[in-house]
Amino acid sequence: MATALTEEMVTLAMTGDTQAITELLRAAQTDIRRYARRSCRSSVDIEDAVQETLIVLYRKVGALRDVGAVAGWLFRIVDRYCLRMTLRVLQVPYAQEAEAIDRRFARMPTAELRIDVARGIESLPHSYREVIVLRDMEELTIDEIALKLGATREGVKARLHRARGLLHEYLKEGL
Repeated sequence: MATALTEEMVTLAMTGDTQAITELLRAAQTDIRRYARRSCRSSVDIEDAVQETLIVLYRKVGALRDVGAVAGWLFRIVDRYCLRMTLRVLQVPYAQEAEAIDRRFARMPTAELRIDVARGIESLPHSYREVIVLRDMEELTIDEIALKLGATREGVKARLHRARGLLHEYLKEGL
């Protein structure tokens, strides 16, 4: 019988408790597999998505900030992985480029990656830097950012999209 994913389990795993981490991985696997069945094209992709997501969960559980958001976070990881697999099969050039970037960043020490991302954010014009920091670092919603900046929701979304594109270009140059 599968163990349910509980906030207590996640909280203990975040502190580094090895037994809690093992239980968390076991409990999360059922949900991850269900998410992957919805998003992936084949059974091989489903299994790959489950394994990759469990690896991310294992590596990043200590960095979680919101215990209650674990399910949504796992769903996004699975969804993005399945999308990348689909784009690779369709031979979309961006997917291959993104895969090269992912491989580079996977080999890069975390401290070095943080420095690259920080430099990339610093290189952005103020209006783009401001919106990306509010969204991706302070985790404000689009509506909260619009209110804070006195901008429209659509304007914030456009700036955020452009900021991420510029950041992507900056990081790609280092390949």
